[in-house]
Amino acid sequence: MRAIIQRVTKASVTVGEEEISSIGRGLCVLLGVSVEDTQKDADYIVRKILHLRLFEDDSGRAWAKSVMDRDFEVLCVSQFTLQCVLKGNKPDFHAAMPAELAQPFYASILKSMRSSYKPELIKDGKFGACMQVSIQNDGPVTIELTSPTGPSDLRQAAFQTEAPVVVFHGP
Repeated sequence: MRAIIQRVTKASVTVGEEEISSIGRGLCVLLGVSVEDTQKDADYIVRKILHLRLFEDDSGRAWAKSVMDRDFEVLCVSQFTLQCVLKGNKPDFHAAMPAELAQPFYASILKSMRSSYKPELIKDGKFGACMQVSIQNDGPVTIELTSPTGPSDLRQAAFQTEAPVVVFHGP
């Protein structure tokens, strides 16, 4: 799972001419779900988003408080293109979770975020829609976050399985 997290003074999502969601100060999160992602990845991403110390404290000390510490908002936007692999100059999206699986998985991430924080402060775009995302980046501060998923190459997985440890005793 990959997230692009931006500290914002405001952000909004529009579909066609209709504004779907908007937030004031907080985080705008672009979230791409891969075919390999599990609940463990989702838990990691939710925990990191809510606890990243990207805001100043009351005395102005930078990098001291999280979105939760400051009671700021979070706007999440599903973005499968974050799972793009370039093949020459053409994007390939085979690593992205198919929409029929990604939609309930993404919804579960939002549910987890809302149950871990104040549900009214977690906003969302419109899954699968062609959205216009307006972001007023504060700083600018942009953090790329990737969950620690397992290897996708079975040959790599074979090298990461537990092997017996051999200890030599000798002169």
